[in-house]
Order: sequence, then structure tokens, then C-alpha cells
Amino acid sequence: MEKRIINPWEWQNGRNYVQGVEVKNVQSTLYCAGQAAVEADGTSSTGDMETQLKLAIHNLEQVISQAGYELSNIVRLNVYTTSHEEFFPLFHILQDWISQHGIKQASTFFEVKVLFETLKVELEATAVK
Repeated sequence: MEKRIINPWEWQNGRNYVQGVEVKNVQSTLYCAGQAAVEADGTSSTGDMETQLKLAIHNLEQVISQAGYELSNIVRLNVYTTSHEEFFPLFHILQDWISQHGIKQASTFFEVKVLFETLKVELEATAVK
């Protein structure tokens, strides 16, 4: 697999995403459903935004690793949140995780009116190998 990052500018580097990712010679692609703060027993978290973000990251890691993919091969990561005001002070958590795993992904952030039950943040990813 070959990945090429397309960044016509430099400003996005401080936000830990890229403008485009071209992927060639892909063996397979994993499309992950949105991963949120849902416990292993299916219970939706009632925790604060930080707690939910950390559990959503954990759940995304679990899906990707169980499928046999590397986190560094995430090429798309969309973030849905019910409150940008609660989410953005915690953005560093997501940025640190992205940096730690060497992820170079195209991303879009959405504020939505509601997520399932008590959920506040959801991560939707595509990974390749």
C-alpha cells in the first residue's frame, strides 16, 4: 500500500489532520461504524465529554485492531459531537492520540443536535492496508 499526503497549506498541521490522503495498491479497506462511549455490555455512557471521548477512542482502537489493521493506517476520521464548546477544550486528547500513533488522516468535525441516547461524541474512521 502507498499513501500520499496532500497538503497545499501548512495551517492544518497544528490541528493534526491533512487535506487529502491518496491511497494506492490497497490490499483491503475497513469502514468503521461510528464508535462512541458505549460500554462492552451495550450501555451508553452518562459520563462527561472527556470520559466519553476516551472511551470512544478506546472502542475505535478495539475495532481496528480486532480487524487486523494498524491505527497508523487510518486515512479518514470524522468527529461528531453534540457540543463543540465541551469538545474543543479536550481536542488535545484526540490530537495526542493521533500523534502517538502516527496517523495522517483527512477529517471533518460536525456538531450535531443529538447522538444515540446519552452520547456526546462519536468517531467514524476508515483504515486501509
